Amino acid sequence: MSFGVDGNILLYASDARSPLHEKATGFLRGCVGGREVFCLAWVSLMSYLRMATHPTLFERPLSRAEAVRNVEALIATPACRVIAEEEGFWDVYREVTQDVPTRGNLVPDAHLAALLSQHGVVRLYTHDRDFRKFAFLDVHDPLL
Repeated sequence: MSFGVDGNILLYASDARSPLHEKATGFLRGCVGGREVFCLAWVSLMSYLRMATHPTLFERPLSRAEAVRNVEALIATPACRVIAEEEGFWDVYREVTQDVPTRGNLVPDAHLAALLSQHGVVRLYTHDRDFRKFAFLDVHDPLL
């Protein structure tokens, strides 16, 4: 059995000033040392790199090198599997978004939901409530 981890968990773990930092860091440590496979999507990792290094989003953004090291440490973990679009992704995306009005900020969430669906992953750990709109996902917030 495997599960997905949303990029917002990575961001909270990288932001030492966030009140959610300790919970996010503890959760990721559990993923890295756990027995289950955790999935990270390339789209989420690229989003993480963009936001964690952005000077207007964080008072003390990470340097490019720090953010890259964080990604490399995660993807080098034996329990981590990085997922990406495969042949037929568009059909999966269309199916996942058929009953969910997908526009604006929900588009990247739908993208991740479709990736998880394409790879047979139904459990997602995220701090974003919007993922509850996708009925097939079993959404958990590890930061509560």
